[in-house]
Amino acid sequence: MTTLSPVPDITTLTVGSVVGTRTVAVDRSRLVRYAGASGDFNPIHWNDAFAQGVGLPGVIAHGMFTMGTAVALVEDWVGDPGRVVDYQTRFTRPVPVPNPGEAVVEVSAVIGAIDLEARTARVDLTVTFEGARVLGKSQAVVAL
Repeated sequence: MTTLSPVPDITTLTVGSVVGTRTVAVDRSRLVRYAGASGDFNPIHWNDAFAQGVGLPGVIAHGMFTMGTAVALVEDWVGDPGRVVDYQTRFTRPVPVPNPGEAVVEVSAVIGAIDLEARTARVDLTVTFEGARVLGKSQAVVAL
């Protein structure tokens, strides 16, 4: 049985407060598992020669994998993924995944806005790889 975390109290939140941080290591086996779960078998996510042939540095992580990995931090903080009522982002850079090895993605989240009347908070995510943002204007709205 899974126990959900308590829902954050909206009245105690302040804009700029840190929700959390997370480091995610991405290796080729995670890409294979994600491809199987999502049905996205595009060769840029598993074939270096193909990826390089289309101008990429090599195999890259799925954008939707990166997006989902980032919002998981918010889901954990809010205690229930169903409380995420909106999530938007822009894909700004690929995340190359070496073989062998792993790519390390850094995720941090802060409160960007609070709507006491609607009982929602906007969480702004910063998602980087090697110091460069890989998701831009990444924001989740949570119902509290």
